[in-house]
Amino acid sequence: MSIAERMLQAWYRGHPWLILLRPLEWLYRWVVGRRRRAFLAGQGDIYRAPVPVIVVGNITLGGTGKTPLILWLIEHCRKRGLRVGVVSRGYGAQPPDFPWRVLAQHTAASSGDEPLLIVQRTGVPLMIDPDRGRAVRALLDSEPLDLILSDDGLQHYRLARDLELVLVDAARGLGNGHCLPAGPLREPAERLQSVDAVLYNGAVSDTPSSYAMQLQPVTLVNLLSGQRVALSHFPAGQAMHALAGIGNPQRFFNTLEGLNWRPLVHAFADHAHYTAELLRFEPALPLLMTEKDAVKCRAFAQPDWWYLAVDAQLSPAFEAWLDGRLQCLLADSAKLPAE
Repeated sequence: MSIAERMLQAWYRGHPWLILLRPLEWLYRWVVGRRRRAFLAGQGDIYRAPVPVIVVGNITLGGTGKTPLILWLIEHCRKRGLRVGVVSRGYGAQPPDFPWRVLAQHTAASSGDEPLLIVQRTGVPLMIDPDRGRAVRALLDSEPLDLILSDDGLQHYRLARDLELVLVDAARGLGNGHCLPAGPLREPAERLQSVDAVLYNGAVSDTPSSYAMQLQPVTLVNLLSGQRVALSHFPAGQAMHALAGIGNPQRFFNTLEGLNWRPLVHAFADHAHYTAELLRFEPALPLLMTEKDAVKCRAFAQPDWWYLAVDAQLSPAFEAWLDGRLQCLLADSAKLPAE
């Protein structure tokens, strides 16, 4: 087990030695608090886009389901006639330069696994750059857009935003409630009180202060041929190798078990790099992985390798709330002079 995995277990299950890290946590909280106060005061180099910017993020380390929510938002906004673009840091990407426009034919090595997944699934204009403000400028220079989605940009305070949507894993919550390195929080828990909407991935119903989101398995896709088949392709009791290199691999494995399959689990670090040799598992069984992993494995895929496509399902109340906010934001942006 890696150090990162041990830390995650300690943060979410509790461990007495974490108290030794409290002095470092206090320093971390002071730094992030100072950055946020400067942002709220308008200090520093903050880019304000001429179109609305919606930030999708979290306050915890580990996966919470941001990519499925981004995919849902793209489709939702397009159905309403909006031209949508996406910006992302492009974690782990090594493009020739920044900003970098991600295209469907690119590799995960150059573009990052999550940005490439989003582009291959939707064809959305997407720019990666550690400086998200610069990415937004480049995206708007390349084509006309009505709205920008910022993937995992909650703590990127060089980009002004009009809406902040924060995802929380309903099963894991906020762990022990402490900030790094004594806990999994990127910002103190009270930060949730200042965002526009909190969504709990895995919740079954809304609450007065949050909305529910579910990830629904929809189809199986063959990595080699691209063939899409129904989930019934694998019968109940099917044994398979299950691969997940995401922020919370157990969520994926639980999903497979919920479909009455018998996964032999292979958990990897988030954004892991794969080779054909690394994925030679025994015994010989079908290999099922996440869509995020699949974008890195197609070049050496075998005939019985599949990924499970999932779609986010949001509550009607969230849809209604979002439509109301979009209407207001777009009306306000139309009144602003073009930059």
